[in-house]
Amino acid sequence: MIQKEQVIEAIKQVYDPEIPVDIYELGLIYDITILPLNNIEILMTLTSPNCPAADVIPSQVEEKVKAIEEVNAVNVHITFEPPYTIDRMSEAAKLELGFA
Repeated sequence: MIQKEQVIEAIKQVYDPEIPVDIYELGLIYDITILPLNNIEILMTLTSPNCPAADVIPSQVEEKVKAIEEVNAVNVHITFEPPYTIDRMSEAAKLELGFA
């Protein structure tokens, strides 16, 4: 069975091209669900609806998670509810970006 930590580590390889912090630490990942047959559902957001990397980031998330051995399928869903705020960032991300 795939572990959530494996999925998180894969997602941490994806960066917003304009921000030097991975998208997990930025707080863009809202939910990770591991379903039967090692299918993975990921609910995420972007820093804004007009994000220039809106096509790139979700496909990179899918690619990195699919690379985990035994993962069958990955579905990445984008939502803007609740809206993204910097409060979702980890303390490490806030320090890196000068918000702490």
